[in-house]
Amino acid sequence: MSRRLFIIVLFSGSIFGNGISNSRETSITRAIKKTGPSVVSINVEQSTSSVSFDPFLGFMYPREIFPMKSSGSGVIISPDGFILTNSHVIENAAEISVVLSGGYKHNAELVGVDLTSDLALLKISGIDFPYASISDSDDLIIGEWVVALGNPFQLFSINNKPSASIGIISATNMDFGVQESGKVLQNMIQTDAAINPGNSGGPLVNSLGEVIGINTFIFKDRDLRGAVGIGFAIPINSAMKIAKELRKTGQIDRGYSTGLVVQAVNRTISNYLNLPFIKGLIIIEIDKDSPAQKNNLNLGDVIISVNTIEVNKPVDIRNIILENDLRAGDDLSLKVFTGNEYKTIKMKLEKYK
Repeated sequence: MSRRLFIIVLFSGSIFGNGISNSRETSITRAIKKTGPSVVSINVEQSTSSVSFDPFLGFMYPREIFPMKSSGSGVIISPDGFILTNSHVIENAAEISVVLSGGYKHNAELVGVDLTSDLALLKISGIDFPYASISDSDDLIIGEWVVALGNPFQLFSINNKPSASIGIISATNMDFGVQESGKVLQNMIQTDAAINPGNSGGPLVNSLGEVIGINTFIFKDRDLRGAVGIGFAIPINSAMKIAKELRKTGQIDRGYSTGLVVQAVNRTISNYLNLPFIKGLIIIEIDKDSPAQKNNLNLGDVIISVNTIEVNKPVDIRNIILENDLRAGDDLSLKVFTGNEYKTIKMKLEKYK
């Protein structure tokens, strides 16, 4: 009896062996398998010169020119070889090369760069490249599984495949506003999937193997220490909008005009004009034939808010426009104090002349 039972157990194990093996396949492994071939390593050579000061002639001159190399990640978004990455990955690049899964190397052309959104579009020659499926980043679920794919610490070069780290969507619509560098980090996706140096520009992928974002930065404290498990990605809807415009024109046109020159309302101005508040921006100059003049704004009017956001420094208006990616042709809604009453004025931005 025991011998027969032992044989049955062995036979049962062989039946379920394939089932156990198949159970190792999950939505995550399938997502990596699906998207992995579209992920690339981006290698950049930068020409940097050191300088010396000639005390006799009184000027600085180049002493030596030497190459510096850096690397990052990118993702192929079309079969004809367009690649999306971060602008900081290819910053100051003299030469850009791309390595695909399998070790196939291509020289890359810089199609366009947008420093404001921290995005760049590259192009490699050829057809029928593996390219990523794109999701809708407006339809994300807090807590859903995600995978960060890329080239951390140049590990791509070891086996010519991207590295993968797994996590969840921790938060969405994370706004960091306008940075000192001029970058605008708005509506970012937060994830606890490990994002390390070299991951920048690579895709953040959902469990269906669809790109939902471009991995961009990790949170750091004042001592520049990276926080484990706090990384951020640009939503793919925003990234693809930028990529489309870069592909068409090679640049992003953010030039606009309001025709306004404003000054912060302080106590002295408030007392002099007998205003019932100490806030807002007073209009001190209006350009001729500008949007401000066309919408009957006047000198001395006080702008209280723009698009429902209070403004108290002249730079606040610019930041609202940048943070909402507003362009010429888009509308601003101004709450204005004029003639001892509040009015709402709709003003359309125009191209800068």
